Amino acid sequence: MSQSGGREFKDGCLDTLATRSIRYDALVIHWVLLVVAVLTAGLALARARRLSQRLDRDRESYWDLRYELGQLQARVSRLEADRAAPAPPPAPGGADAFVPLSSLKR
Repeated sequence: MSQSGGREFKDGCLDTLATRSIRYDALVIHWVLLVVAVLTAGLALARARRLSQRLDRDRESYWDLRYELGQLQARVSRLEADRAAPAPPPAPGGADAFVPLSSLKR
């Protein structure tokens, strides 16, 4: 602290062009940083929302594909079972013929 004429002056009390410029520059820097931070947060929020929607679409697509896979596996196993066990050959003629009751009584 310096003394001039018996009075003490604090550096913070001096109002010169240099001190005003320094304070103004500090305020501008703070506001610029604030604006940059808000813009960055907004961009991050927008990107997070887009990614969330994409994740929901991908999850829905995954379950649709799982369902279709199950359906196709069941269809393939049914077709393989049909191919493995062919239909029995038809019985020789007369298996489905009419049998009179009188022939059964004897």
